[in-house]
Amino acid sequence: MKQEYRPALSLYETQSAIGAVKRIFQEQLARRLGLLRVTAPLFVDPATGLNDDLNGVERPVAFDVPQIPELERGAEIVQSLAKWKRQALAQYGIAPGKGLYTDMNAIRRDEVPDEVHSIYVDQWDWEKALTPQMRSEEYLRDTVSDIVAAVCFTLAEVKKMYPQLCVSISRHVSFVTTQQLEDRWPELSPRQREEAYVREHPTAFIMQIGGRLKSGRRHDGRAPDYDDWTLNGDLLFWDAPLDRALEVSSMGIRVDAQGMRSQCEAAGCAQRLELPFHRAVLQGEVPLSIGGGIGQSRLCMLLLGKAHIGEVQASLWPGQMIKACGERGIPLL
Repeated sequence: MKQEYRPALSLYETQSAIGAVKRIFQEQLARRLGLLRVTAPLFVDPATGLNDDLNGVERPVAFDVPQIPELERGAEIVQSLAKWKRQALAQYGIAPGKGLYTDMNAIRRDEVPDEVHSIYVDQWDWEKALTPQMRSEEYLRDTVSDIVAAVCFTLAEVKKMYPQLCVSISRHVSFVTTQQLEDRWPELSPRQREEAYVREHPTAFIMQIGGRLKSGRRHDGRAPDYDDWTLNGDLLFWDAPLDRALEVSSMGIRVDAQGMRSQCEAAGCAQRLELPFHRAVLQGEVPLSIGGGIGQSRLCMLLLGKAHIGEVQASLWPGQMIKACGERGIPLL
């Protein structure tokens, strides 16, 4: 974070602006991608295989439900809705080229709180049905560009309401693969490579996350049973108040039957293929799709020029962090 920081908006203005960002952006997202708003679950039955492992190490929050004896393993708070959304496309009979979006709220108990991470997660989760011909890098790139256009439109509208905001975002998206990053900066860590690239290219999409690179290492972990590791990525923007890259969205074209099997086997979790959701993918009972999550609080942080995610969402923070933010004039909600 840069040493000098002063919020451009008061607490009251911030709350009003958060509402404007969320309203404008989701309207733009729905229009540009052809999405229908739907209601989504806060918790799921773990036996269905619908919950996500994210990077493979996060533990979901679980609880018992005494009045529903069929839930032998209780219920789990969702960690994301990637698999649920794909099943919902089939349930609602959504045609290729159209999709759905929803508000996703979750608890990630193992998250390490800092200026951009919280144990509370709020994001727009979206999913769009595809034909086999749409499963291409070109379609992925076009979709990323549509999302960036929605972000830039939202920023322009919010700056009309609050002209004191000095935030700027590049409309030009630079696309790069994780292998290209490793080839260029083999001595850096994956996170350092992202920082170096986004410093040069302030709106960037880092592609192909999850599989092993030439070095034998992974750029980052990614669950093997929703994204196709060759057709996915993260959308990052350069955040001036933080003086660092900020990931706003993780997204990708989802695995087909072949990808589901090969990625689960590569990840050493072929036993998942017997779960109901995984069988549905293998048997072609759910649509081919593309989808992702877009962080609501992170987008608000970015567009409102905030230095801490706690300025735009109410969560729990370590006492030392609360004290340090107070000393630097950063008001946590």
